[in-house]
Amino acid sequence: MSEHRHYRGTSGFRRRRHGYSIEKLIEQGVSFFVTRQGGVAAGCGGIELFGTQYGEVKCMYVCPQFRGLGSAKLMLNHLVTYARQHNIHLVRLETGIHQKEAIALYERMGFQRISPFGT
Repeated sequence: MSEHRHYRGTSGFRRRRHGYSIEKLIEQGVSFFVTRQGGVAAGCGGIELFGTQYGEVKCMYVCPQFRGLGSAKLMLNHLVTYARQHNIHLVRLETGIHQKEAIALYERMGFQRISPFGT
């Protein structure tokens, strides 16, 4: 998570941060998961459930050395499955416009662009 915090503080994220701090994730009751490759933490993700209305992916991160190995897809599938197990069939997320690889993944997995929500 410290690597995720550092990444969020880099130039691509300075203009506008699209995620919660670790403290806020805990405070909000976000369900949090870690993916591993060879026993090493490779990435993480969290989802907040809003009753049975919808789930919102609050964070996703894959360590640079594990990118391209399917960890992000594995995590996103897990978060969606987790929501469905809790009787939620609508999952939303928000990401920055500069995260081209993330946007491509989300679109490949069936997410569609919509206007901002929760404002």
